[in-house]
Amino acid sequence: MMKQSFLLSLLLISTLVVAQKPDTVTVNLAPSSKMVLTIDDRDDLEQLKRYDFAALFADILQTLESADSTQVPEPNAEPSPEPVPNVSVTAEPKSTSGTSKYHCSYHHRGVYHTFNFEFGINNWLENGSFPDYNGAQYTVRPWGSWYVGLNSILHTDVSKSMFIEWGFGVSWYNFKFQDDATLITKTDTGTEFTSDPRPLDFTKSKLTASYLNVSIVPMFAFGKARNHFGWDDHGHDAFRIGIGPYAGYRLGSHSKLVHEEGGDKVKEKDHDNFY
Repeated sequence: MMKQSFLLSLLLISTLVVAQKPDTVTVNLAPSSKMVLTIDDRDDLEQLKRYDFAALFADILQTLESADSTQVPEPNAEPSPEPVPNVSVTAEPKSTSGTSKYHCSYHHRGVYHTFNFEFGINNWLENGSFPDYNGAQYTVRPWGSWYVGLNSILHTDVSKSMFIEWGFGVSWYNFKFQDDATLITKTDTGTEFTSDPRPLDFTKSKLTASYLNVSIVPMFAFGKARNHFGWDDHGHDAFRIGIGPYAGYRLGSHSKLVHEEGGDKVKEKDHDNFY
């Protein structure tokens, strides 16, 4: 309903700022669909402001879904002594017959946008086992080793059952080590994980890295037929599967050791790429 209200609001605004003719406004809704608003008398604008266009558009969509585009009920308007203006809304290229004022044909949008939030737990396998199996110093605590991703994704329709998800985002990898005194040191030959020998009360040791990512993933949807706005097909009532490449650029990385000293927390950070 919010998307419908947005389109109808855009239709009203276009009456004042987009119209190339004083009495006709054309609004492109999709690559093969548009709506045309014709006003015989510009004095009718005040009457149009009182129309319930959301209800009108809902009636149009309901009529289309029932495969009957020959009759749409009149929109609800506040009581007024003025006569109802003559408003016609049409869409091309489809044409319908009948005596009603409203004829409409709509196609799903070709591109739409979503914002994705990702959350996970980090760990790694070494020869098929977690590091704690061999007692490695770099054993992590799954709880606290969070992965967080924020992504801006565009969905581009290719066919009725195929679309492409592409976009960019940022992600953070956090590895919280089992031993709170784990010291990470970069040497000429690699990265070493050792236990810090200082007699301090360590409370946390972690490694963090952030990335800027881009991805292109062809997706196939199976399930409910696509609706006018494409959302349900790609989100709620369809099974989706896809595979595709992504690439990331490291924005930064650092290790952090935390210990208590005199009742205060002291944080030691080492900003490095650690290979």
